[in-house]
Amino acid sequence: MSLAVLRSRALSGMDAPAVSVEVNLANGLPCMHIVGLADAEVRESKDRVRAALQNSGFEVPSRRITINLAPAELPKESGRFDLPIALGILAASEQIPAAALDGYEFAGELSLSGELRPVRGALAMSFAMLRCRSRDNARDDAPARAFVLPAANAGEAALVTDAAVYPARSLLEVCAHFAARDDAARLARYRPEPSDAPPVYPDFADVKGQQQVKRALEVAAACIPSS
Repeated sequence: MSLAVLRSRALSGMDAPAVSVEVNLANGLPCMHIVGLADAEVRESKDRVRAALQNSGFEVPSRRITINLAPAELPKESGRFDLPIALGILAASEQIPAAALDGYEFAGELSLSGELRPVRGALAMSFAMLRCRSRDNARDDAPARAFVLPAANAGEAALVTDAAVYPARSLLEVCAHFAARDDAARLARYRPEPSDAPPVYPDFADVKGQQQVKRALEVAAACIPSS
């Protein structure tokens, strides 16, 4: 197999449009190219992914690697595509089974050692994944995709009721999940503890009038960069 297709999501304001991460291996001089309206952070992922694969004990194929992030007209930013790109390379080179990847969506930035670092927009991505399932599948028993992402983002993504969130700390843990022959070696679905319940804050709905003040505070909150 020389082609692998995985699913991820971009971030556009409060929306998280779907992105197909297509990885193709071809003959030619060894190199790695990323196309699909990727910004500098995404283009730099080829160096992070290469180092993460090597330091995790995997082989980087000595072939021409083309990574397409579709749709091409959608801007892509941040390191969220590191994990699906790395898994796509491993699947296309048959180092991990490719068939099992179809039921999942992936997001996560890789360190050079292969550790997974948190990304922005986990809540938006989890909500969009579940919303797409509801829109595209008329049957109630239609299976929903699971979401694999860094452990630090698990609590945020799990705020979406019924979202299947599988947190991981490293690329090796994700690969072990798909290569495992028994459930003990697989990633565990995130289950929020009672202490993880979101805190209760004052609600603007309790404030009568003052529409301009509330609107100003909403705009100010929306302009604060998320961590």
